[in-house]
Amino acid sequence: MISTDIKKILISEKQIDERCKELAKELTLAYHDKNPIMLSLLKGSVYFTTYLTKYLDFPLEFDFMKPSSYVGTSSTGNVEIQMKPLSDLKDRHVLIIEDIIDSGTTLKKIKELLISDYHPKSVKIVTLLDKKEMRKVDIDPDYTGFIIPNEFVVGFGLDFNEQYRNLPYIGVIKEECYQK
Repeated sequence: MISTDIKKILISEKQIDERCKELAKELTLAYHDKNPIMLSLLKGSVYFTTYLTKYLDFPLEFDFMKPSSYVGTSSTGNVEIQMKPLSDLKDRHVLIIEDIIDSGTTLKKIKELLISDYHPKSVKIVTLLDKKEMRKVDIDPDYTGFIIPNEFVVGFGLDFNEQYRNLPYIGVIKEECYQK
């Protein structure tokens, strides 16, 4: 069972659900008349995108983008875009939906790419988790679910080698699981 690989539950499913409701209220206030595009970053942010958007009360569109910069537990520093958005983002409000921000390198590159290549009206970042102490570049989310310590977390879409995404909570994985 994968739950035996979890050292501790950092954020419960109930806490995530409650925070998604709060974020949805903030976003509904800000975007009720803007018809934004929710740009979900694959694969990790799919759970968060689904939970969050079920509480939004305004018209919106979905699109996806798939960046890649991780090998194992750390970022390589090189960001590769494996899948670009299919929507026309020109003069649109774009909300990047991210599962976790740590170094910020990937997100900064994505935001710069969107602005330079797609010319949206605005780009804002909504993240479930923020590891502020790990930031290596100057970028901050506009909407944050939880600020977390520098621990390797999985669950609720976050993975280690494509495993653990299906856990309904955010858990800290035991070191022996990724130090093999």
